[in-house]
Amino acid sequence: MDALFRHIARCQTARLPGLRHRFLLGGIAAGWVMPDIAGRLCADPSIRDAHRDAQSGLDLIDPARLPWLARDLADEGLFAWRGEAFDVRAAAGGAVLATVDRGALPMFGFGAEGVHVNGLVRRGGEVFLWVARRAMDRPLDPGKLDHIVAGGIAAGFTPAQTLIKEAAEEAAIPATLAARARAVAVIDYAMERAEGLRRDRLHCFDLFLPEDFKPRAADGEVAGFELWPLRAALDVLLAGDDFKFNVNLVLIDLFLRQGLIDPESGTGQRLRAALAGQASDWEALP
Repeated sequence: MDALFRHIARCQTARLPGLRHRFLLGGIAAGWVMPDIAGRLCADPSIRDAHRDAQSGLDLIDPARLPWLARDLADEGLFAWRGEAFDVRAAAGGAVLATVDRGALPMFGFGAEGVHVNGLVRRGGEVFLWVARRAMDRPLDPGKLDHIVAGGIAAGFTPAQTLIKEAAEEAAIPATLAARARAVAVIDYAMERAEGLRRDRLHCFDLFLPEDFKPRAADGEVAGFELWPLRAALDVLLAGDDFKFNVNLVLIDLFLRQGLIDPESGTGQRLRAALAGQASDWEALP
């Protein structure tokens, strides 16, 4: 089971502040920026520079300017514009301080939230899992294995609303069927990625689907779907990195709840503790 702990450790690589400077919105700590980005931001007249240290940081005095500031940085090639606005909060579930393009979140070190859905089928006393393969044109992790439904929570949406929207867009799951999904876990992580600092909160759901339902790649984000015995998914996690990095966390939680890994064993308890011990609690970071 060492491979499962490795998957969790891969998502625990953020060590803050490290080299980063605190980034504030209207005096409220919300993110972290690297020194090169801090230097660029200080050229903007809307930024108050408090000596650019991790404790004092940089303050965007008018948070409403954030989308335009991010657009300028994208035009300079500092990140890839995604064309989807996300809410920015100082703490998960807290008040919305601003909105910004999804592509800018890791550069600013802002927290983000998403939904992940375990698409499950009961057949002959065994549980099966719908597995998607990401299309090769995806900007992140092309070709990796993924959940039947997963997506970031866009500005103004709740986790439940995002689930319904993404289920229709990604797998052609009708809203009446998607609404049967049951919230089962919340998983946090904070990790260094090529695109920057990922501070994510995943709202995890189980959705048991009828045996005769076949998901369809409605928006082209996935290349197709396969129905696997749950044990086969565990074997793939144990063997390597075929699944998208954060999908591994949600699946480990699923394996524990479904009993493929005994949750009361020493290994099960350590896995539970590792999942719960992620370093991404938003309230603790800024």
